[in-house]
Amino acid sequence: MSAEPVRTDEPSGLRASHADRDRVVEALTGAAGDGRITAEELDERVEAALTARTLGELAFLTADLPEEAGPAPAKEVVRIEQQGSSAARSGGWTVPRRMEIESAWGDVTLDFSDAVIMYDTLRIDLDMRGGTLRLITRPGVEVDAGSLVIDYGRTRVRPASHPGAPAVLRVEIQGRLSLGQLQARPRRRWFGRRTPAEVPGGAPL
Repeated sequence: MSAEPVRTDEPSGLRASHADRDRVVEALTGAAGDGRITAEELDERVEAALTARTLGELAFLTADLPEEAGPAPAKEVVRIEQQGSSAARSGGWTVPRRMEIESAWGDVTLDFSDAVIMYDTLRIDLDMRGGTLRLITRPGVEVDAGSLVIDYGRTRVRPASHPGAPAVLRVEIQGRLSLGQLQARPRRRWFGRRTPAEVPGGAPL
């Protein structure tokens, strides 16, 4: 490259998705529009982004740009606390290393379909009563609820539609679920059309 980015840390070896590549291309295009990189650099970096295999390779392409130009940094811990309402994480949200979820009489939806995955494991510490924890998975996302204590509740974990896909993220759920449900399944598709979750402003999952 004409102006090689500075490598700030060890790159992640996790495989990049099409959505990850698209986000970096968008960030690079915006940086070129702001005059941060030249047209020649833009062409070189976009070509590299489109052929990148890992998240580390993508991060290298935006390492010398302002933080907002690249994917949001992954947090160590994210907490969700609610009562009588619902919460959701969807789209290009960045998956943290750990989540603390405390919920009463409400649903929590975590949609990993287009999420930015920076760690290989997500641990969820759950304290839920009278609601549903819904995980929307994608190929390579595995759910382990073996350590979850369930009181008068139920779990339903369906594997992704491509069982041979390489592992991308392991979701480990522990804690307690009372009078509620745990659902983990791939995104539903109806007759080739997008689900409401995929349509901007669509109904919640």
